[in-house]
Amino acid sequence: MKVNQLKAGVILTYIQLIVGNIISIIYTPIMLRILGQNEYGLYNLSSSTISYLGLLSFGFGSAYIRYYSKYKVENNKNEIKKLNGMFITVYSVIAIVALIAGSVLILNVETIFKNGLTVSEINKSRILMSFMVFNLAISFPTSVFTSYITANEKFLFQKILGTVQTILNPFVMLPVLLMGYKSVGMVIATTVITLIYSGLNMWYCLKKLKMKFTFGKFNLSLMKEITIFSSYIFLNMIVDQINWNVDRFLLGMFKGTGAVAIYGIGSQFNTYYLNFSTAVSGVFIPKVNRMVTKSDDNKVLTELFTKVGRIQFIILSLIMSGFIFFGPYFIKIFAGEGYELAYPVALLLMIPVTVPLIQNLGIEIQKAKNMHKFRSILYFLIAIGNLFISIPLCKTYGIIGCAIGTSSTMILGNCILMNWYYHKKVGLDILYFWKSIAEFIPGLIIPIFSGITMSFIGINSISRFLGMGVIYIVVFSISIYKFSMNDYERELFRGPLLKIKAKLLSRQGGQAYDKNS
Repeated sequence: MKVNQLKAGVILTYIQLIVGNIISIIYTPIMLRILGQNEYGLYNLSSSTISYLGLLSFGFGSAYIRYYSKYKVENNKNEIKKLNGMFITVYSVIAIVALIAGSVLILNVETIFKNGLTVSEINKSRILMSFMVFNLAISFPTSVFTSYITANEKFLFQKILGTVQTILNPFVMLPVLLMGYKSVGMVIATTVITLIYSGLNMWYCLKKLKMKFTFGKFNLSLMKEITIFSSYIFLNMIVDQINWNVDRFLLGMFKGTGAVAIYGIGSQFNTYYLNFSTAVSGVFIPKVNRMVTKSDDNKVLTELFTKVGRIQFIILSLIMSGFIFFGPYFIKIFAGEGYELAYPVALLLMIPVTVPLIQNLGIEIQKAKNMHKFRSILYFLIAIGNLFISIPLCKTYGIIGCAIGTSSTMILGNCILMNWYYHKKVGLDILYFWKSIAEFIPGLIIPIFSGITMSFIGINSISRFLGMGVIYIVVFSISIYKFSMNDYERELFRGPLLKIKAKLLSRQGGQAYDKNS
């Protein structure tokens, strides 16, 4: 059943991503045109600013899964109940702190953005941030229930609920936008949807999974251990906030909401890219923790690390190469005129992050081994470097300057130094990993050649864009399958197709039998 949950979790995650991206492709252009570039930029800026309050979670979510897995292996139900009670208590306190900190931030919006925003934009941003702070505060205690579902590997419920939320979101947002409520209406609708989603997660944990709590027995020694473990994850969170949000914050300070909107579109494509990678690795988090707890065999971990990395590379190389060849026209029809710079921004963010994305299972291996201290400190130092580099680049070169600052620091930290650490300290065989990834080179030659050819031909209509896109996907899939995939990957690719074929033949056989009868 757990194997089925893992497979179903990956498949449903990709269904959710594909459905979500299709909906986004249809919904976002409408939203952009209703809101306008400046108001979209204001919404984006407000969201990025409030996201810094997410740091108050201190990375406790990863710690919960780690300690839950430990107690589950030991079959210690009492400790699990204490863990649940402790996390609910801690996150409730954090929610109160978030409300207070958010209120202080909202009162000082004018001081922070007086050089980049108009008076009306400052007033509207206060309204947007108020709802966003409330939304964030509610998410802290309810995140314990989401972590509990993940720790129990109940991916079917989790992903189905997420897919339904993804589908319903635009059907709620569009009427709100069309009625003229714009960004304020959007953030109110988002809060309502989040409350419903969180309530369903709570119901599932309490009624279906029989989640139990023990309050009043606060384990200070365990809390200290969890705090030490989470402190380095907290540093990672700071890094992510700097790398993915500081550019919009700086652009809001120095260049205005229009620049934030353009950068936001480029960053949105990078977010899609990130999600497609974590869809695979995310469902393996509990398994990695169990493997480390039971044996901590580096050879077995390297094999899993490489197996997942190869699958991620297949998916990401298709997305990246396709975006390189078809991205400019896609952004033109997606966002409209005035967003051309979103293409180089997206590339500058996506290309260097490809390496850590195909290795992101290594992050979970580090956490399970309690060896994530180095990565956290390294990334923190590099993120600070990113901040100091991006400030002058933002003032001088604007949108592109911010993207260059983030890109250059990610190459140093993610691509070079972390591979050294994985190999020398964590115990993963990185040479074996990259040798295995290099096996994809023969399968990429034909798709790259076909993509260059299509670029020379040119894309000047939606029908040509769709036609060439389908051709490219088919060429890529056949070439990778024929020249690069191993037997395990071919079976993953071929298995669902054979099952569909078998079902169709079975139905045809049943219909033929009925007719003969």
